[in-house]
Amino acid sequence: MSTANFLELLINGLITGSIYALVGSGIALVYGTTRVLNFAHGELLMLAGYLILLFAVTLGWPLLVASVITLAIIVVLGAGIQRLTIAPLLRRNDWAFQVVAATIGLSIFLQSGAQLIWGEQFQAVPYFFPGIVVIGDLRMPWQRIAICLIAVAVMAACAIVLYRTKLGRIIRATAQDAEAALAVGIPAGLVHTAVFSISAALAGVAAILLSPLISVNPWMGTSYLLKGFAVVILGGLGSFGGAVAAGFLLGLIESFSVAFAPSEWRDVIAFTFLIAVIWVRPNGLFSGREA
Repeated sequence: MSTANFLELLINGLITGSIYALVGSGIALVYGTTRVLNFAHGELLMLAGYLILLFAVTLGWPLLVASVITLAIIVVLGAGIQRLTIAPLLRRNDWAFQVVAATIGLSIFLQSGAQLIWGEQFQAVPYFFPGIVVIGDLRMPWQRIAICLIAVAVMAACAIVLYRTKLGRIIRATAQDAEAALAVGIPAGLVHTAVFSISAALAGVAAILLSPLISVNPWMGTSYLLKGFAVVILGGLGSFGGAVAAGFLLGLIESFSVAFAPSEWRDVIAFTFLIAVIWVRPNGLFSGREA
């Protein structure tokens, strides 16, 4: 393997891993705080893809304006899902299965709604960052480099909020013991809503960065939801930092696997690695119960 090929696989792995980390860290944050697995998380990514297509391409708005409005809508939608769908179910004793069923049903509803509104055709989004980066014999579009840089910056900002601010301490206290947090005056319900909003924002960022590389379609969130769950399991259920690390690890495994096997085997190799890890470490590589 030449140096240029190695660098290309490494950079592609980091780029793919950054998207997996964004999606997986949002799922992990929600699970770590509320013990809820949101099966509609992929549809938030899908809707954000259609919104950025509408605002930035169809209407021709500036990318920054389109991105801010897209994220604002997705954050409100994430909060609405928690308040209107999840919160009422959490008051019941047998809420676990009902929440799973409700979020799966919501996922199907949002997919069907997207097909009704936008149709089944795949729609392309042009690159937001034109140009090529040249490193020796390696040529890489700026769009792909920007994905990794922006994703890392967003996740670093989330980590700072989670571990260095009062809001982060409140979130982690609620994750450790919601009843005890409520007893000392922390509004657990509002914390859960905030966490769902942050998770939705991470999915929105992933969609905005990803949409120029793949066609926007009603099913685009499904594969990334599966990879997000794989990242959460690999990193340790409920661990934000573990999900970020596992996302990059999974991306690198998929990228380097194509050097030794056909590209069609990429998912097989990735999930085989996941199964092997679960066999050896059932709680994940970076297990923990933190938010």
